[in-house]
Amino acid sequence: MATTAAWAGPDNDTLVVAFQREVVNLDYLYTTSQEHVILSDLTDDRLFDVDTQTNEISPMLATSYQYVDDTTIDVTLREGAHFHSGAPFSADDVVYTYNWVLSPDSGTRASGTVSRWLKSVEKLGPYQVRFHLKDVYPLALRDMARRIPIRRNGVYEVDGKPDRGAQALHPDGLGPYRVESFEPGQRAVLVRFDDYYAGSPKGRAAIGRIVARTIPDWGTQQAELMSGGVDWAYDMPLDVAQSMAATGRAVQEAGPSLRVSFVVLDAAGVSGPSPLTDVKVRRALNYAVNRKAIAEFLVGGVAQPLFTACHPTQFGCSQDVPHYAYDLKKAKALLDEAGYKKTDSLELWAYRDRAVAEAVAADLSAAGVNVKLRYGQLASLDRARADGKIRAYIGSWANGGTADTAMIARVHFGDTDRNLSRNSQVAQLVTDAERTNDKTRRADLYHQALQIIADQAYWIPLYTYSVNYLMSPALDFPIPPDGLPRLYEARWKRS
Repeated sequence: MATTAAWAGPDNDTLVVAFQREVVNLDYLYTTSQEHVILSDLTDDRLFDVDTQTNEISPMLATSYQYVDDTTIDVTLREGAHFHSGAPFSADDVVYTYNWVLSPDSGTRASGTVSRWLKSVEKLGPYQVRFHLKDVYPLALRDMARRIPIRRNGVYEVDGKPDRGAQALHPDGLGPYRVESFEPGQRAVLVRFDDYYAGSPKGRAAIGRIVARTIPDWGTQQAELMSGGVDWAYDMPLDVAQSMAATGRAVQEAGPSLRVSFVVLDAAGVSGPSPLTDVKVRRALNYAVNRKAIAEFLVGGVAQPLFTACHPTQFGCSQDVPHYAYDLKKAKALLDEAGYKKTDSLELWAYRDRAVAEAVAADLSAAGVNVKLRYGQLASLDRARADGKIRAYIGSWANGGTADTAMIARVHFGDTDRNLSRNSQVAQLVTDAERTNDKTRRADLYHQALQIIADQAYWIPLYTYSVNYLMSPALDFPIPPDGLPRLYEARWKRS
């Protein structure tokens, strides 16, 4: 701790950040957690970026694009960019990266996303490529912007054979920072890449070195912030963040997130006959939960009560749908109308935010529901849901950092085991919304789907998340509007 504290902070131009979860792989093509996204944004670049203020697509490694037709996109690439190894960036790298993702040999975590819509990529010239889509897909550019870091041509071929782990420990990226060293599960040391290309929307990084440390215990993170061994931490529980800020040794900030929390109800009877197949019961459960109190007192910060099956800031997330305000009397009356018997217990699964899970269970119990809270690991919940054994569970969804209703609708109301409503009309509306580039039509299709979802009370929407940040008073860190920390924007305050 003393060694770390000695070289953290503005005097040594070193920003030390704390992650609670382990980082064991630096190749974002093979990982999905928030920590990996944060680090990838530092070491990697993509063809496009998403402007967090306007939600519009902007060029990054691309300079422009043109739709030749609804399923063909020509992209012109930036000249003068270099990988951290010094190799020049060109169309060959883009073609190689996307073909690697599409290859069945690659096994990347991004393959499922891209293979849904991408048929092939071809090189048109040294700095121009053409994307051939399988069908109309309005989120193609957004997927390029959020999910696919560009890799150097041939980088996954080692001794003439494919090697999925070739970039796991020391990726050769194009981002504003390069990897100096990496100890899986412990720390990653990144240094500013001085040859980073001019004109990037990220701009030149202000801080020379970033050290990301894995510190699983909140108490240890607090101690490190107190001693100066850590300059920045995030996603802390509200009470921990507030107590730390009260010492004056750190600054607390709360920011929005695209993550939402909700209760999924087995309306289709996937798990077998149950009262949840009755819409009156589902509506009663919606009225029974005091989501406003949960958001204000348990989550805090900028959390807001949620009434739709999507995040309100997402494109297509219509708020003009039936809302179920907290009304315990109405909840009890609907249960009586439905002939609900308290002897029929409701097992409610949960895997995170235990205080919230207990509050939801208590609210439902107050309405007369015989709730049995089953709190455990996400892996167990996933297995039980896949086996059709869950009647209700509290879930959360980060939306892949993408402000579009497609990111939540396709997974939870399409052809997946997460869909416990199994409404074919909703599924078709969601599918149709992803098969048109017409924004007005897309918004209308999502509006129709969300109307049905709310009217039939397939979910109990709970709240939007708030992210708690703690940082050194010497650090200037812009709070992101989507919950994705962009550490390349951090800088030291002038004394």
